[in-house]
Amino acid sequence: MIGVEGFTMRASITIDDELLNTAHEYTGVTERAELIREALKSLIAREAGRRLLALAGTAPHIEDVRRLRAEKQ
Repeated sequence: MIGVEGFTMRASITIDDELLNTAHEYTGVTERAELIREALKSLIAREAGRRLLALAGTAPHIEDVRRLRAEKQ
């Protein structure tokens, strides 16, 4: 595990200026730390989706989950 849960961690990293500028243009976020935080959140969400997709079909006998949203009519 990296860092300590509940605490922020300072780090010196080298970031490609072009990537940083493109991220700023696409998001409008100007603070570097916020851009990196958002990038990490996006990376985590993408990888969580991949892990979930990898589980497809691994529990074929599981019961269907009741949907909370009303079905479209």
